[in-house]
Amino acid sequence: MSSATRTTAAPATLRTGHVGLNVTDLDRSLAFYRRVFGFEAAHEGRDGDRRWAFLTRDGQLVVTLWQQSEGGFATGRPGLHHLSFQVDTVEEVRAVESVLREVGAEFAYDGVVPHGEGAASGGIFFTDPDGIRLEIYSPAGADEAPAPSGTAPTCGFF
Repeated sequence: MSSATRTTAAPATLRTGHVGLNVTDLDRSLAFYRRVFGFEAAHEGRDGDRRWAFLTRDGQLVVTLWQQSEGGFATGRPGLHHLSFQVDTVEEVRAVESVLREVGAEFAYDGVVPHGEGAASGGIFFTDPDGIRLEIYSPAGADEAPAPSGTAPTCGFF
């Protein structure tokens, strides 16, 4: 069978394992991700000037941080658009928003916003210390405010 006629079988189970992020200052990023998300550093390592940390939640690896970068997150280049985390309630989103305000995070929009006009789901959109775009949202409870992007997805062009 030629490669042109071969079909690709999708795995029976497929889910995101973890997300690796390049950071400029591991200590600063560790403090941010621990405080905002409640992550624990399950493992940290070093290879010369390069350092890394594996962050877990409830025993599951979620994010790895790699100190091997300079500068800030480049939104105009191909790569990660944003990293999103789902919580159960909009109250949890607001609690995280309060912590983010305490640590001086930058927000794309003011407060909790819906994913689109009339959508119940929504959350907050912000950046980490390196400018990496992040989102925390809930599936319901965000419909009290107008969507900031009109008909375009709020999580799309920010």
